[in-house]
Amino acid sequence: MPTILPSFQLFDHNTFHVRALTDYYTEPASVEELTNALSYAAERELEILILGEGSNLLFVNHYPGLIIHPTIKGMECVDESGSEVLVSAGGGENWDRFVAFCVERGWYGPENLSLIPGSVGAAPVQNIGAYGREVGELVDAVEVMDRESGKTLLLSPGECAFGYRDSIFKHAEETRYIVTRVLFKLLKKGSLLLDYGRVRSVFEQQSEQTLASLRQTIIEIRQSKLPEYEENGNAGSFFKNPVISEARFRNLQEDFPEVPGYQVDGKKRKIPAAWLIEQCGWKGFREGDVGTWPHQPLVIVNYGQATGKEIFIFSEKIRSSVFEKFGISLEREVTVI
Repeated sequence: MPTILPSFQLFDHNTFHVRALTDYYTEPASVEELTNALSYAAERELEILILGEGSNLLFVNHYPGLIIHPTIKGMECVDESGSEVLVSAGGGENWDRFVAFCVERGWYGPENLSLIPGSVGAAPVQNIGAYGREVGELVDAVEVMDRESGKTLLLSPGECAFGYRDSIFKHAEETRYIVTRVLFKLLKKGSLLLDYGRVRSVFEQQSEQTLASLRQTIIEIRQSKLPEYEENGNAGSFFKNPVISEARFRNLQEDFPEVPGYQVDGKKRKIPAAWLIEQCGWKGFREGDVGTWPHQPLVIVNYGQATGKEIFIFSEKIRSSVFEKFGISLEREVTVI
């Protein structure tokens, strides 16, 4: 049985750095310990919340249950062919450490996802993405603990139902499956994804144009426009980029000719949420200890001692103003607890 800690402070377990308590907290380091933690919660009829590195959560209230922070580790190549490698990573591994592990070995795939905060286990839940790549494209299978049967299962990418910042784990099955390990299918030799934002222009300035230098390019770009959560609490992008129909986009262009829109499937357009927020005057705006990052208005920052409720209220003001101006309802990427 893993140690169960009562009345646990979560300040160091969320990247917004807000103070919040949970009734109980535990860190199972194996599937067996995870099973025991779930039994503990079931016996006491406790709600449970699976916590990775807290990089996509905003705590606004005390959590009345058991927070489980899996720390299952391990990264290794478990199979390979002439062109591919199958890499296994424990759900408790740090995501960027996993990316570095792959790049150091010359395995192509996750490099554009460098420096995204969070754990390996949280990556498929959120289907994290950046600079033209989504993690769902790399997943071969997700190992999960099925709370209904008590068994460990392997789910295929199709069964995971990956979508834009979405997966089966965020919907009907969000409390059923707990990610314990992820298997990734990567390439021994692949092409570099450069045609997104400033990636190509920055990459071409590197002294060497390699897989490692592309990782460094992504890191430099992210650091140039995003705050370090260790210094300024944040959870990265607070809102998703809204996707609207082509017809609605053309109607929007009539009132706002400069609105950017990127085709999704020929019938829909993705609108940068940062552009919408900036047009409403929120870029670099600050109220007390809460504000938007001056270089990226999609990021809401805790500049000091802001509470989760204050951050949430601030985010709702942004949503209201965007809807009033553009008729578009922003959907939160961050989960509010």
